[in-house]
Parts: sequence; C-alpha cells; structure tokens
Amino acid sequence: MPCTFVPKTADTLPLHVLSEDALTGWSADQPAAVQNWIGANGFTGALGQSLVIADAEGKPAMALVGYGTPKARLRGRFHLAGAATTLPEGSYEIVSGLPEDAAETEALGWLLAGYAFDRYREQSPLRARLVAPADLDVARIEAIAAGEVLTRNLINTPASDMGPPDLADAALALAKQHGAEIEIIVGDDLLTQNFPMIHAVGRAADRAPRLIDMRWGKTGPKLTLVGKGVCFDTGGLNLKPGASMGLMKKDMGGAAAVLGLAHMIMATGQDLQLRVLIPAVENSVSGNAFRPQDILTSRKGLTVEINNTDAEGRLVLADALAYADEDAPDQIISMATLTGAARVAVGPDLAPYFSDDPAFVSALEAAAAATADPVWRMPFHDPYEAMIEPGIADLDNAPKGGFAGCITAALFLRRFVTESPYAHFDIYGWQPAAAPARPKGGTGQATRALHAALLPFLNR
Repeated sequence: MPCTFVPKTADTLPLHVLSEDALTGWSADQPAAVQNWIGANGFTGALGQSLVIADAEGKPAMALVGYGTPKARLRGRFHLAGAATTLPEGSYEIVSGLPEDAAETEALGWLLAGYAFDRYREQSPLRARLVAPADLDVARIEAIAAGEVLTRNLINTPASDMGPPDLADAALALAKQHGAEIEIIVGDDLLTQNFPMIHAVGRAADRAPRLIDMRWGKTGPKLTLVGKGVCFDTGGLNLKPGASMGLMKKDMGGAAAVLGLAHMIMATGQDLQLRVLIPAVENSVSGNAFRPQDILTSRKGLTVEINNTDAEGRLVLADALAYADEDAPDQIISMATLTGAARVAVGPDLAPYFSDDPAFVSALEAAAAATADPVWRMPFHDPYEAMIEPGIADLDNAPKGGFAGCITAALFLRRFVTESPYAHFDIYGWQPAAAPARPKGGTGQATRALHAALLPFLNR
C-alpha cells in the first residue's frame, strides 16, 4: 500500500485541528448548529477525537480532530495519525490549527498510518487520505515514508521468504531503482576474500551467507552504513528457547533499517558518497555450525573466543566494519538488533546509540527531536574494555556476568573501526503494540533522525 498524499478534489473536506484550549474560541465563531453538534457528540479536542460536521443538507462539510494539550502530546507522537484512523472515507485538507513546526511530522505520521503489511493477506486501506499541507516538501516526505515502508516490509517478512538470498534481492532492487552499484560475495568466496567470521556464522544454514556491498554517489562526504542481516537466529548450538526465538525473523532489522535509510538518502538526492554493507546470514544448527570455545580469526586479524554462539551479530558486523574502515570514510554507522540488554535499558521505543563525537551527538539529538524519532545516548565506557578480553584470545564475544551487555557489545564492535569516526545503534526494530502511525510489527528506528542530521553534520 503506497503511503502517499492525494490530490485535492471538489469532495475534499476541510480539516480543523483543535487543541482543547482552542476549541472554545473556534466554536464561538461557528453557527449555533455547529456548536450544538460539537456538544451533542462530546467533542472536547482531546487527542484521538474526530468529528465530521454536516451542512444544512446533511452532506459532510468539514471535519475536526482533537490535538489535546501540550502535556498530553508529550506522552506520544504522530497525534493526527491516531485521529486519521477514526475518520470516514474521503480526502482531507488541514486548513487550521496545526502548529507550523509540527506540520511535517504530523503529515508523515498520517501517511504512515496508511501502512499495512499485505504480502500474505489483503488488508483494509486507510479510509481517510490526506492532501499535502501547503509549503511542505512533498517529495521529501513521501521518500521518507517509502524508506520506512521498505524497512517495515523487510522486517515483517518471515524468514521463509526473507533469507540471505532474499535480502540480497531486496538490496539489488533498491540499487536498480536508484542506479547504485552493487556487489554480493557469496558462500565460500567469503573465505577467499577474507570475511571469515561472516562465513563461520552463516555456514551451517542451507542458504549460503553473503556480504552485500552497495555504493551510490560520486561527490560529497563518504558515509558507510553497516546493517546486521541475521535473517533468522536460532541461537546456533547455544539454542534459544522457543519464546526467545519467536521474533527472530526481525534479527535482520539493522539491515532493513540501513536499506530504508539508504532509500531516503538516494531518493532525496543528498550529496553523499553512500556505501551500504550488509552481512546476510542465518544462524542455524548443523554439523558444521561454529561452536562454543571456538576461536575465530577476524578480517582485521583480531582473534575472538566464542563463549556463546547466540552472540553472533557482533561477529558478522565485525568483519563488515573492518572492511568499511579500510576505505576510511568520513563516518561509519552500524545498526543492529544486537542485545536484549539495550531493551532492558531503554525499552522498545528508544533507539540507544553510541558515539564519542560531540558534534555528531548534537546534530543527531536535535534532528531526533525535530523528526519525532527518539534516540538515547549510551556510553563507550572504556573501563569495561577488560570485560571483553578473555585472555586466551583478543576478544570475547559473550562476556560472563551479564552486566552492561549493550555497552560491551558496542565496545567489541569499536575494536574493528580504527581509521574512521564511528557510531553504533542497538535498535529493537519492532513495535510490540499498535500506536499512532506504527502498527504492531517491524519498524524503523533512528533512520529519520539520521536522514535529517547526516548531511548537515558531514558538511559542517
């Protein structure tokens, strides 16, 4: 289902956005019949409320949606999207009441409220469609929505149809759409081209592991995005219990996020030299699966003791990050559904990230606030480095004790980036309960904030 604006027609209804404190003043300027209808229907301007008002002939003449109070709005985002799902079928044009600084976010939220995953079953479309608000960059907003839709669709697709070959096909389709160059290294070629940990993690699956390498743009700063593409994670020989395996189709959420962000960057024509690296694997169980206590030698030459085969994401990312770092770009960013510890720390709604660059932090957090795409900074805490050093090898992929799990994972990844500025995002990639503009299922996190922040930051 496309998440796009619709053209204005003769049947388009004017839509008034009314906060609770604005309703009385607005209503006082309306005819008595309108005032009576508002009162009879109990419309107070609360968040999520909507009301259609008819003319003297009983035909729809306008619609109202509630915008609540500033305090109520702090407890959520995409407030018009909640009301959009309650409006009757038709097209609507916002004519009053929407704060100028909220127009882009609310318009995007309305578009995203129209998303439904319909690959396997026909879904009901959003009945209320929006005419693009005046003075907004329509193409840009629709490109951002399309990037988010791509991310959601990739995550929502089960592993039966989203294994490493399918993820590669999605990247190929995106490259073709935007005229990008792409190379895919498959199976044993990973060994001959020195990606030993990607191969080790993925070799037990019947669908071969691969490294996806996409490049776009010839001018501007160099940006490399690295996304974890574990298309299904059984936990390997350290097998996950069933309850923990239930959502593991989303373990390629980092790859889905960087592909969605890549679409946003390319579709809006940002002046960047973009590279996307995705190690695409399945962490499966077979006779040739990598084992606890194995020691793997990475592309960078660092040795890694395997103390848990269920900490595989950092292994495949490590080889990809080392490869990215060899090119010395202006910024490397990794995105991964990496640790449960990150969820315990900040829950599903925030995207925790790691960066030691104050300029990057400032740019990202300003963009996150402006785009309603919340992030939370976590520390690269150097004193914890000893926790990832097992003694028998350079690094431990699963430090014992359980403390600071997302931090030690980030420190592990940082060991593989020595020539380039680096930031890491430990995202969840899943909306556990439906919310305005975010149905239950796969979701992008931090991608809209990064899209807004990166070009100004890199050109500073």
